[in-house]
Amino acid sequence: MNALTNAAFLVAAFWALRHWRRQPNGDGAVLALILVVALVGIGSFLFHTIATRWAALADVVPIAVFIHLYFFFAMRRILGLRAWVSAAFTLAFFIAGLALGPQLGRLLGSSGGYAPAALAIFAVALAARWRAPELAVPLAGVGVLFLISLAFRTGDMLVCPSFPTGTHFVWHCLNAAVLYLLIRILMRASRPPAAMGA
Repeated sequence: MNALTNAAFLVAAFWALRHWRRQPNGDGAVLALILVVALVGIGSFLFHTIATRWAALADVVPIAVFIHLYFFFAMRRILGLRAWVSAAFTLAFFIAGLALGPQLGRLLGSSGGYAPAALAIFAVALAARWRAPELAVPLAGVGVLFLISLAFRTGDMLVCPSFPTGTHFVWHCLNAAVLYLLIRILMRASRPPAAMGA
């Protein structure tokens, strides 16, 4: 079940690609994120089928790449920050995630590493109220959906004794929707790079 539901990420990438192809000008940043979503599905499938050390890396690396690439592009497109400021915030977010992950892991187990990403979505949504108000509510909504998906991931081992398939597969399906919606929000962002300072 966990292996098969990784197809949700491929479906998310496919539908995002359809929207991308309808844009008048090709957006390299969005296309890169779409490709990473496809890699998330492939990497997670490999981990849930062969579970070797390299498969584990194939699982977690694309997820980390998506999180930090999206954070950078959100700083640029949604909040309208300059490239060097966006890079600095992204680096700070990366370092903060490394520091907070183990602490949050004491409460959330292996899901602790994803909690900084959830906090980042809500932080960007809050900041968007002043810089891109039309995106603030959609971002907050995606943040709520991400928390729900994270709850299914966190509770997986707790329900396995009574529900053998667990709930990890729900995490896959909901998280694929989260990634798709995040990309769609970035497509709607009103501040393309050409309109901002270098």
